[in-house]
Amino acid sequence: MAVLFRPVIPVDNSHWIPQMKRTLIHHDLRIWPDHGNKADITYMVAWKLFPGDAHEYPNLKAILSLSAGVNQYVGHPELPAHAQLIRMVEPGLSQGMREYVLSYALRFHRRHDHMKALSEELPWGNSVPALSHQRKIGVMGLGEMGMACVSALQSLGFAVNGWSRTPKDLPSVTCYAGLEGLDDFLGDSEILICLLPLTPETKGILNKDTLSKLPRGACIINAARGKHLVEDDLIPLLDSGQIDQVALDVFQEEPLPLTHPFRKHPRIHMTPHVAAITMPETGAESLKTAIEQIEQGIRPKGWVDLKRGY
Repeated sequence: MAVLFRPVIPVDNSHWIPQMKRTLIHHDLRIWPDHGNKADITYMVAWKLFPGDAHEYPNLKAILSLSAGVNQYVGHPELPAHAQLIRMVEPGLSQGMREYVLSYALRFHRRHDHMKALSEELPWGNSVPALSHQRKIGVMGLGEMGMACVSALQSLGFAVNGWSRTPKDLPSVTCYAGLEGLDDFLGDSEILICLLPLTPETKGILNKDTLSKLPRGACIINAARGKHLVEDDLIPLLDSGQIDQVALDVFQEEPLPLTHPFRKHPRIHMTPHVAAITMPETGAESLKTAIEQIEQGIRPKGWVDLKRGY
């Protein structure tokens, strides 16, 4: 049994490779391109697929993704039909997403950008801030990171709604499901947080029709995938006042072109796809656990249903 680690970005070399060697010390770890006999490879740890992957590793049991999102694998012609696909589930990702979501949720809830403008007026403008229990926050996607954010928001007293593909029953969360529940969910979300997996059904789900159903002046946080948002629809919604503020960590094209109109809009707050980054220390341990579980015949926590897409 051999594990092939395939780094594709410089940070992998300085951070991931030493950690993988420490964590998988009792495994036959091979660092690409030094893969040796490809028939030895039973597990591949990677960010994405390369040409030839579908057939060059005949004994591959699983591809373990270094990212939580797996849309770069699902439906790809180089995804080996004989291997399982495992997405990354690790506490560093969840912690990063909690911090990102909370930072913008609080910024929008307390209307920091508006308060800054008021503080520059003489005399100062008057505005009474709402308390957290008066603010309704909607979380789209109730998976691992979605639930981590729901719990964090609840700890601050926010009224949290959730929307998912299938019905869920969660403590102190008003849950909506499916297309039949989407309109009511949106109408009850003053701050909308998108943490959905990207599937054919969720592509473009943030568009002028759905976002027009939010309460007027709502705010949006998208930390899932850029293709969830129909980008051409956003600025007209902002300029009309339907949407007040937006935080975007993901985009249709990354890096975002310097000429993109989002860069000039004062109420679009952008970060370069860093909301939640897989941490080598905790991520490598999760990979080790997933490999051990597969060897024991146990389905790992991040097992991907290819028909469902996540």
